[in-house]
Amino acid sequence: MASEQEHLHAGQSSATSSTDRLVISVDAMGGDRGPAAVVSGCALSVQADPRVDIILHGDKAALEPLVAREPALAGRLSVVHADRAVTMDDKPSHVMRHGKDTSMWSAITALKSGEASAAVSCGNTGALMAVSMLQLRRMEGVNRPAIACLWPARGRHGFNTMLDVGADIKAEAVDLLAYAIMGVTYFRNGFGEPRPRVGLLNVGTEEHKGRAEIKVAHELIGRHQETGRYEYVGFVEGSDIPSDRVDVIVTDGFTGNIALKTGEGTAKLVGDFLRESFKSGPLAMLGALLARGALKRLSARIDPRRVNGGVFLGLNGTVVKSHGSADATGIAAAIGLAAKLAQSGYRGRMAERLVIAAQSSQAAEPNGDTA
Repeated sequence: MASEQEHLHAGQSSATSSTDRLVISVDAMGGDRGPAAVVSGCALSVQADPRVDIILHGDKAALEPLVAREPALAGRLSVVHADRAVTMDDKPSHVMRHGKDTSMWSAITALKSGEASAAVSCGNTGALMAVSMLQLRRMEGVNRPAIACLWPARGRHGFNTMLDVGADIKAEAVDLLAYAIMGVTYFRNGFGEPRPRVGLLNVGTEEHKGRAEIKVAHELIGRHQETGRYEYVGFVEGSDIPSDRVDVIVTDGFTGNIALKTGEGTAKLVGDFLRESFKSGPLAMLGALLARGALKRLSARIDPRRVNGGVFLGLNGTVVKSHGSADATGIAAAIGLAAKLAQSGYRGRMAERLVIAAQSSQAAEPNGDTA
């Protein structure tokens, strides 16, 4: 999202009609702020994009009064009733077995059936990934799907992409290769970069550092530069995540999620410190007034709400995971991202390169099938 949401995409989706409508399936019940924030976010999103229509899943009795208060949603949103909501405490395995009457399950079902072009949920990440994998299935060549996020950066595009940021705490070397190819396709499609630069997150840039699977992944990612159409810059460190040295940062979900939450917490801390400093005295308040325009631009640049939405990559469908604590602005950003992804042919290009890379990796193994 080069500012809020304009970084993605062009093309057509299977659920886009001849009038270029984009139908987004939204789980209304999973967020920390309740369905009111989701409905307000839906209203902001349809105002921002006249092509977007929404199917909202959840408790009709709770949702219909909220929808009625938003004139912008008239004729643009329909409510599908679901008896229950997935909570943050629900185990993914339990939801897979007993969650067919939940709003999350209903939202993914609408995507699977072709009623919607993409799905958005603020709910339990593990449950959302489990339900999405069960209904949509993984792309060929993908063992573990990944969640990709955008990270404000110094590069010419203004953002880098990092994955995985929480889909799976584990990642073998072949998974990290798949993450590189998925991340590159996503970044190229979003920013028009012909050969994005890929870095593998490690505890240092020296080749002898890191765990065994990291070293194997280092070799694999380097070997598949032409297959994936990227430039591999080698190992990168945490300080490189927002740098102009790299476009796509590859890591496992455990490390990526910690890095993401640390970055968001630091951005909020810096914002709080700035506000405190500018309220510390008359001269400071005058300085804040004079710098108001610059401060607003800085706030927008580092505001996590405006790049809210982690994309599940590696599935046969477009699913965007919003932060559970997202407010209306954050929800609208996630829906906007889903809508732009829904128009794109990025999954087709991604699937082709994943299959080629998987076949190449298998052929290179000592007992691989070279047929």
